[in-house]
Amino acid sequence: MTEFDELLMKAGYTVSEAATALGYSEGHIYRFKRGEDAPRESVLELLRMKVAARAAESTTPPSFTFVDLFAGIGGLRKAMEATGGRCVFTSEWDRFAQQTYLANFPDNRPIAGDIRDVGAGDIPDHDVLVAGFPCQPFSIAGVSKKNALGRLHGFLDETQGTLFFDVLRILTAHRPAAFLLENVKNLKSHDKGKTFDVIQRKLTSELGYTLHTMIIDAAHFVPQHRERIVMVGFREHTGFSWDDLQLPIRGHRRMQDILHPEDGSEAPEGHFTVGAEAKVNDKYALSDKLWDYLQGYAAKHKAKGNGFGFGLVEGDSIARTLSARYYKDGSEILVSRGARKTPRRLTPRECARLMGYSEDFRIPVSDTQAYKQFGNSVAVPVFAEVARLMQPHVEQLVRPSGKETVRKVG
Repeated sequence: MTEFDELLMKAGYTVSEAATALGYSEGHIYRFKRGEDAPRESVLELLRMKVAARAAESTTPPSFTFVDLFAGIGGLRKAMEATGGRCVFTSEWDRFAQQTYLANFPDNRPIAGDIRDVGAGDIPDHDVLVAGFPCQPFSIAGVSKKNALGRLHGFLDETQGTLFFDVLRILTAHRPAAFLLENVKNLKSHDKGKTFDVIQRKLTSELGYTLHTMIIDAAHFVPQHRERIVMVGFREHTGFSWDDLQLPIRGHRRMQDILHPEDGSEAPEGHFTVGAEAKVNDKYALSDKLWDYLQGYAAKHKAKGNGFGFGLVEGDSIARTLSARYYKDGSEILVSRGARKTPRRLTPRECARLMGYSEDFRIPVSDTQAYKQFGNSVAVPVFAEVARLMQPHVEQLVRPSGKETVRKVG
């Protein structure tokens, strides 16, 4: 990534906005981004000033500070910021996810890469640790057997080598007031419940946090069946209760709420939609060959009594779970275009809407990368509601006497 490209993202400019602000054609901007032409130092300085101005825009003291681990494209960050939180550290290893993150959160600080390479002392103090950690299998064996073999057991043996270990070591080092962790629903039943038992014991018995877990379906907020386990913990008892969670009626939103209207009521966007009516680009329609294959595949498995196959949606539908593999064939969510046409994939903008991202969320990467990123993301409104529920309990610990405490903000 060129310095110009990085500054452009941090400044929050689209290519057309940058062309207007800097007085160049869009073609020049693209050449600057690719490093084919070198912009003048005055151009770079203008961008640096814009970045600095954006960083100074928010002068309101944060309700709390948080770190964003395994950040992806920032879904959990959006949720925490919606209730007054300020992010002081970000870690994300994927360079394409970093690109999308920087385009939407133009922080005046770098994104840390692989969290395993980051020392706990290099992470700023914070009030809340936020992480959608990948869960790898835990190997659990009897302590006596481990002792006999001269191997580590307990804290190190059961979690070392997994990314959950990094969550634990940062919690141990910083002792934040609270944490918010997210994972797939099956985490609770993995390995007959043994994996979750280890997680629960580490967080509670060994680290002393209270733990509150709940499985929430995103279909309460967006037209997508997407169940995730939410784990909320506090350093001390605070009276937190899931009874206070406000869930809209499941299914009150349907696919028609997120699909492109294709009637000219929205402006065309990039290559997603084209023409005066902003019709979905034909590139998203399945080929006859792929559609025939998917129908045949589904029929074969149906004959065997299996439920495998494609998911066809219309305006009144609720979609299946959007996955990171959506870029391959889009089979889990195909939009019907009528009996005489092959269905189409969602556009990346529709995927963003399906995950609860606002219309101004920038998508600076290829369709393939965008599909992966949204499939790996959290449904933002779900966690915005969880953050709203957490916020007064975090403040109860951060400001126990009602007075703001001094915290180190990175």
